[in-house]
Amino acid sequence: MKTKTIKKVIKSKIDEWTASIEDDAVRSMAEKNTIVTGGCIASMLLKEPVNDFDIYFTDKATASAVAKYYVQRFNTKNAQGIPVPLYVDDENDRVRVVVKSAGVASEDGAEKPYEYFEGRPDDEAGDYVGEIMDDPGDVEEALEDIGALGADDDDGKAKYRPVFMSTNAITLSHKVQIVLRFFGDADKIHENYDYVHCTNYWTSKSGELTLRQPALESLLARDLRYVGSKYPICSVIRLRKFIKRGWTVNAGQILKMMMQISELDLSSHDVLQDQLTGVDAAYFVQLVSKVREKDPDKVDAAYLVEVIDRLF
Repeated sequence: MKTKTIKKVIKSKIDEWTASIEDDAVRSMAEKNTIVTGGCIASMLLKEPVNDFDIYFTDKATASAVAKYYVQRFNTKNAQGIPVPLYVDDENDRVRVVVKSAGVASEDGAEKPYEYFEGRPDDEAGDYVGEIMDDPGDVEEALEDIGALGADDDDGKAKYRPVFMSTNAITLSHKVQIVLRFFGDADKIHENYDYVHCTNYWTSKSGELTLRQPALESLLARDLRYVGSKYPICSVIRLRKFIKRGWTVNAGQILKMMMQISELDLSSHDVLQDQLTGVDAAYFVQLVSKVREKDPDKVDAAYLVEVIDRLF
């Protein structure tokens, strides 16, 4: 898909999402301070289905306002249903959704597994990739091709409603995920990214799409290049998805992940929950729940291995 088509697709999606926000002040902040980055742009360049559009914000105030807006809607919706106490903690340098239990909450209360995804100037490279991957041209056709439209009516339920929450992210219906863990400009956000092919981005302020040469090189070769992450365990787990799609990864990239994991104290309840929750959603919700029930002094590698074997 060509650069100009991707820009139109993202703008169309973000315009529709922001239009669904009923609070005028929150909507205005989201319209001005949104960054779209991650796997969706890579998927569009390869003309593959988009799992979701990952939304970040350029400042803490917007991240906090949007988080509070959706937590309030989630709490109101579930007031007569599943008692899941949620609130937003925006003290210090983080914005996080506090979910009392295993750290996640879903619309129907169910625990859900998580599924994720040279030599040319930047302004030409995207069009080059789009040409060799066959670009449909029309925005509506492009949205349909990549599966970005979502269900037409979704059984009469509202579009872009909160359906799943973790500490670090809010998942909305119709393929939108709001990531709260990191905010700032694109360079700041990408300091915490794992794979370089996901570092292309679009900004609502300028309406421009930026394609990075290392990301395009990785994407065209389908070669995973690990650049470091605050959540290396999730990065290792995500390998399965890419390998199934025909991507390759060399031993050096895996070693870098292992080195980062070796620095973590996974016997700590808080560290383990944070790592398994990750940026996007939750892995191993039951594992986190079991560990929470255990005396911290008794959580060691042997105990974790036993629990994992039982759960799987």
